[in-house]
Amino acid sequence: MLPAMSNSREEHIRGDDGHEFTGYLSLPESGSGPGMVVIQEIFGVTDYIKGVCARLNELGYVALAPDLYSRIGGESVIDERSENALPRAFGSMQKLDMAQAARDSASAVDHLRTVSAVSDGRAGIIGFCLGGGMAYLVAAGSEPDVAVCYYGSAIPGNLDKAADVHCPVLFEFGDADEYITAEQRAAVEKSFEGRPHTEFHLHHGPNHAFDNHNADLFYHPEAAAAAWKETTAFLRREFPA
Repeated sequence: MLPAMSNSREEHIRGDDGHEFTGYLSLPESGSGPGMVVIQEIFGVTDYIKGVCARLNELGYVALAPDLYSRIGGESVIDERSENALPRAFGSMQKLDMAQAARDSASAVDHLRTVSAVSDGRAGIIGFCLGGGMAYLVAAGSEPDVAVCYYGSAIPGNLDKAADVHCPVLFEFGDADEYITAEQRAAVEKSFEGRPHTEFHLHHGPNHAFDNHNADLFYHPEAAAAAWKETTAFLRREFPA
């Protein structure tokens, strides 16, 4: 269920180069709390991503989902249930400047810290698919209070940045992921092995994007439920609302 309209609004965010883009901001029932930036999959800021914001609201967080596709031409929101959704989404993603998208994600964290509803200026980041990689890059290049990375395909190729991640970080992967190999997942786990305030979870059975209940090709309800339980426990411990 999405949050009531009175608890959500369009938010305007300024990038590091002055480019202004929008985001979806939603508030918990209390009206305030720590902030969590929610980074989109390749489908854009869809109802699914807004639903993640609602889940975070239920945990007491102010959630902000920035539109990373604001700089590209063409489709910026692709309904996962629509015809040819996956190739269309890949088409949009291929137009994205990944380095700039990471900087825009970091700008969203900085912006969220300034929102009056955000307690003590605290803000973390969570991302899925494309967003999982962005969350990792923000953790390595900026200073979010916490980072949660669901099956980020950009992570294995950027493990040289692992030492730059100083915040608590959670990784969630599926062992049948067609886009992230077993060797790549193992490399992520090894790079963070033994580090405090760090968790790595590998779920048996799911493909990529297993949390997305609108993507029939990928959704794995058991893994999604287990991963969200782990995410909730991690946030309560490392970044309590």
